[in-house]
Amino acid sequence: MECDRCGREAVMHAAYSGAHLCGDHVRAAVEKRVRRRIREDGLLPADASPESPQTWVIGLSGGKDSVVLTHVLEETFGRDPRVELVALSIHEGIEGYRDESLDACRTLTDGRDLRHEVVSYADELGVRMDDVVEKDPENMAACAYCGVFRRDLLETYADELGADKLLTGHNLDDEAQTALMNFFQGDLQQIAKHFDASLGSFDRRTESTHFVPRAKPLRDVPEKEVALYAHLADLPAHITECPHASEAYRGEIRELLLSVEEEHPGTRHSIMAGYEELAELAARRYRDDGTEDLNECERCGSSTGGRICRKCRLVESIEAV
Repeated sequence: MECDRCGREAVMHAAYSGAHLCGDHVRAAVEKRVRRRIREDGLLPADASPESPQTWVIGLSGGKDSVVLTHVLEETFGRDPRVELVALSIHEGIEGYRDESLDACRTLTDGRDLRHEVVSYADELGVRMDDVVEKDPENMAACAYCGVFRRDLLETYADELGADKLLTGHNLDDEAQTALMNFFQGDLQQIAKHFDASLGSFDRRTESTHFVPRAKPLRDVPEKEVALYAHLADLPAHITECPHASEAYRGEIRELLLSVEEEHPGTRHSIMAGYEELAELAARRYRDDGTEDLNECERCGSSTGGRICRKCRLVESIEAV
């Protein structure tokens, strides 16, 4: 099987497009889609300059997605005086697993002129995920606790670092799974929030004054192609799954999508094309209904719809056990 573009040996067949690509052209295709997404979403405003640069904070976990995203961003903007890149890693307190992934983060950033900050649940919240899983005061999946804590710390530290944008490594599969989950749950308000939070281009969103704007430059790239890119570029990605991973519903959706994609290549792309258009309509419908009225948490100052934020309530519940 030969590469369609240069005739060398192909390492991938993209069934959704019919393309056969060699290693070099796989990497070029991934990089092209990331840069196109950055351009189409308007991440770099026209008024960015060396005197007034944009600060982009990248959520760097050490997994393949965040490592590939960080690598492509650094290759593209590392010498651009209009952009300052900062990698932000979070240690959840998962013995062995997170230590190894943070080693991958440091290996990636140490050889580059890239600022790297690390914060931990233990230092910031007084909890460790290994202990949370053991106590489980709310009878929830580990991912439910961890998602709340991680989002809060990413937001808090992105704000402290002066971020203009918070970039995460969600790929095409992640986004298509989220789209289907929102559809199946009939949650139109969540679909609307998804558009304004990270899905729509910046000229079509209504940005919240409470949160750092988010973007997902990898969201057009299938998960397998991200993994292949990490391998071809010899990046220090930590591939092992979290020992506490237990998102049963998302796992079911993932398997459903993979099976449909195998029979009907291009399904993930089609889902996202339609979902983004519908999400924008939902956003217009729900923007003025008052659901964005937020307060400051009485304990930590984070934005919340009530008196005390979800993070603080969970920490209190854990400490009470």
